[in-house]
Amino acid sequence: QGRLVESGGGSVQAGGSLRLSCVASLNAYIGYCMGWFRQAPGKGREGVASVQRDGSTTYVDSVKGRFTISKDNAKNTLLLQMDSLKPEDTAMYYCAADHRVSGCSGAIYQYYYRGLGTQVTVSS
Repeated sequence: QGRLVESGGGSVQAGGSLRLSCVASLNAYIGYCMGWFRQAPGKGREGVASVQRDGSTTYVDSVKGRFTISKDNAKNTLLLQMDSLKPEDTAMYYCAADHRVSGCSGAIYQYYYRGLGTQVTVSS
């Protein structure tokens, strides 16, 4: 069974930065697509960024140019560098991974494996 553990959340002022980390315990790490999704209070889940099997990346429009997703294969870690944070980025952030071709083409928040999340709070 896969296991994902997030860390790096916290409270920052608008314009600040945070780096989220997700340590993955998966059988075939390099064979997975991975990503981050978030959920703000009272709102639905939203895919934020993903890294596909071929290394290509995707971002939701609202974070393009501010967030960067990357993988450290040697450390089995998925990273999300978040710069120029805005109050609307406030949410619980979750790491997710999927080994299925069909899964990787779907919504990040529906990936097969999901972590428990880390809270990000941005104040104005």
